[in-house]
Amino acid sequence: QVQLLVYGGGSVQAGGSLRLRCEASGMILNNVYRWYRQAPGKERELVATIGSDGAKDYADSVKGRFTMLRVYAGDNLDLHLRMNDLKPEDTAMYFCAALRGPKEYWGQGTQVTVTS
Repeated sequence: QVQLLVYGGGSVQAGGSLRLRCEASGMILNNVYRWYRQAPGKERELVATIGSDGAKDYADSVKGRFTMLRVYAGDNLDLHLRMNDLKPEDTAMYFCAALRGPKEYWGQGTQVTVTS
């Protein structure tokens, strides 16, 4: 199993930056890790992915502004999401997930609010 704890989030003005951190523990190796977001009334959106080989992929809507990092910290793994040049449309609940084989594990969400 993989346990995920999400830290960060908050409120910022447009053009500002925020950092999210997802702390993964348990069976952390060889997983695909993802950041998702969901705004009220909208479908869940895959924001960023880092594969087991370290390859990264981003949604077009965040390319050039968001960066996902994978940092090993002892027995745990931190997945960082650095968000720059934030826009009001980035406002959403953000979730961290780990895909291990056929199963996807989820952390709790954290709210990001961008005001204009």
